[in-house]
Amino acid sequence: MATAALIDSAMRLEFDGGLDADNKPVMKYKNFAHVKTTSTPDQLEAVATALAGLQNYPLVGIRRNDSFAIQQ
Repeated sequence: MATAALIDSAMRLEFDGGLDADNKPVMKYKNFAHVKTTSTPDQLEAVATALAGLQNYPLVGIRRNDSFAIQQ
C-alpha cells in the first residue's frame, strides 16, 4: 500500500486588482514558498491578513499548496 508524506507547503495570496480596459476582473498574486508544514489554517490566515495590510490591493483569497512524496 502506498503512503503519502508531506514534504513542502506554500501559500498563495489572491488580490483584487480591479478591472482591465474590457471591464474584466484582474487578479494579482503573491506566492510564499517554504511555509511550515505544521502551520494550521488559523495561523496561515493570521499571517495572510497581516501581509494583506502591506499590499496595494484588497485580499480576496488564501490558498495553501502542499506537496507530498508518494512512497510504496
